[in-house]
Amino acid sequence: MPQAMTYLPSIEGQELMFVQAIFDQLTEEEARQFALSYQQRRRDPGLILILTIVAMVFLPGLHRFFLDKVGSGVVHLFTCGWWWIGTIMDFVNHKNLTFEYNAKIASEIATMLR
Repeated sequence: MPQAMTYLPSIEGQELMFVQAIFDQLTEEEARQFALSYQQRRRDPGLILILTIVAMVFLPGLHRFFLDKVGSGVVHLFTCGWWWIGTIMDFVNHKNLTFEYNAKIASEIATMLR
C-alpha cells in the first residue's frame, strides 16, 4: 500500500487524509501516476491566500477564476467581491476553498486511473 507522504510530501491535514484514502485503493504504479498528475494540477493554499489579498485590492474574483469558479468569479468582479464581504469571507476560508478544488481534482485523476 503506497503512502501519500512518500509521493506528496508538501500536502498536510485534511488534504493528506483525503489523498491517502485514494492512495489506499491504488497500486504502486498508479500511485506514482496519480502523484505526478496531482502535483501539476493542485493549488497551494498559500497562493490562494495571496490571490485573495490581490483580489481585495486590485481585481475582485481573481482567486475564484484561479479555482475554476468562473461564475462566482464574474459575480465577484462585477460586484467588487459582493462589496468586499464575499472576498473577506474567502480570505478567512481560503483553505476550505483550496481543499474543495484539490479534492475535486484528486477525484478526477483517480477516476481516470481506474
